[in-house]
Amino acid sequence: MDSQYETKKNDPNAIMPYPESNDEHVGEVRGLGGGIMDKEPEAQEGHAKFHRLGWKRLTVVLIVEAIALGSLSLPGAFATLGMVPGVILSVGMGLICIYTAHVIGQTKLKHPEIAHYADVGRVMFGRWGYEIISFMFVLQLIFIVGSHVLTGTIMWGTITDNGNGTCSLVFGIVSAIILFLLAIPPSFAEVAILGYIDFVSICAAILITMIATGIRSSHQEGGLAAVPWSCWPKEDLSLAEGFIAVSNIVFAYSFAMCQFSFMDEMHTPSDYKKSIVALGLIEIFIYTVTGGVVYAFVGPEVQSPALLSAGPLLAKVAFGIALPVIFISGSINTVVVSRYLIERIWPNNVIRYVNTPAGWMVWLGFDFGITLIAWVIAEAIPFFSDLLAICSALFISGFSFYFPALMYFKITRNDAKSQSKKYFLDALNVVCFVIGMGILGIGTYAAIQDIMDRYDHGKVSKPYSCAPLA
Repeated sequence: MDSQYETKKNDPNAIMPYPESNDEHVGEVRGLGGGIMDKEPEAQEGHAKFHRLGWKRLTVVLIVEAIALGSLSLPGAFATLGMVPGVILSVGMGLICIYTAHVIGQTKLKHPEIAHYADVGRVMFGRWGYEIISFMFVLQLIFIVGSHVLTGTIMWGTITDNGNGTCSLVFGIVSAIILFLLAIPPSFAEVAILGYIDFVSICAAILITMIATGIRSSHQEGGLAAVPWSCWPKEDLSLAEGFIAVSNIVFAYSFAMCQFSFMDEMHTPSDYKKSIVALGLIEIFIYTVTGGVVYAFVGPEVQSPALLSAGPLLAKVAFGIALPVIFISGSINTVVVSRYLIERIWPNNVIRYVNTPAGWMVWLGFDFGITLIAWVIAEAIPFFSDLLAICSALFISGFSFYFPALMYFKITRNDAKSQSKKYFLDALNVVCFVIGMGILGIGTYAAIQDIMDRYDHGKVSKPYSCAPLA
């Protein structure tokens, strides 16, 4: 059976045999198909359903996963780092993440049996690599869903003036319900339809924020010329504060974590290059323009997210327009982690295609369970946002930087057509690895230091608090 697996694993359309699901093969990377059950009509239909994604829709799905309200935290990062370092970091990190996404794409083409990021852990490091990366993958995705619960809570509080005394837990429950409902479609091709709304939503919110902050600044004494923005980092900048600002820029480009999952649904995976280049250039443009323009309009007092600097009324308008992006971008993470867990638990069962009554029951159960866990964690941990920053430093540093560098050295290095190109790519991937290690170490330190500072200043809330979030 192993030899049969080896001969078919490089054929993206092959229906592949699988060993029985026992402890020996738990975590084994999968091909397309699932054994005997794939001969059933439901499996044939499901296989077709989950391979409808073209490069244009892949671009949209990547935008949904990558570009959210976090883009409006970049003006605050520019205010900390200064205009020149901010622009350099925004453009530089964007270009590096386009390259690391390319490495991920090349790895997927060489190993089409890789369906999710966790699977590449087994290809590179065996069983232990699969289990470790699986833990990182699931935990980070659930935490991201939790962060969208909290963002939704803040959004409802802002729009309703904190609900005239309504407990913020109510807003959190409402946000979790919306995230659950939007995560019901199991196919990324279906999610892409919502993605168009998501993209228009975030672009409109950013545009309103830039126009509103520009008008407010022009009406102040001295106009825009009097805004005290700086080309260089602010004075007395601590390492922790500076690296949190750097992390905000780095994490804005962290779309690589779900790339394997999305590519596994493509009908022509080799088209991925068009998608990552399109996404990367769109991100570089949006992040750099948003960070630079809003910082130049508001100055060092810019709030995060920046739409809070637009004034009370327009902040409500901008939050209302951004409502789709808060929930659509959050729900896609639920879809990814649910798909991964179901395919891991039922690799040989038609349940994983979500086109039978049993499949839908399992799917809705995972959708609900993950959303509930995300809500509980987000509400129960008083310093959740800082814990998310720690997890991002620990995990995103790997998904976006040092894991792709290791993929290059272990999987794709010999694809270089000339020795000079190989040397250049060797150096580039060493840089990516060092960046990942730097984010892992210094980013974790900065996040922990920020938690300690928040405790010292009494800024840590209580679990399941009714107090308004900010």
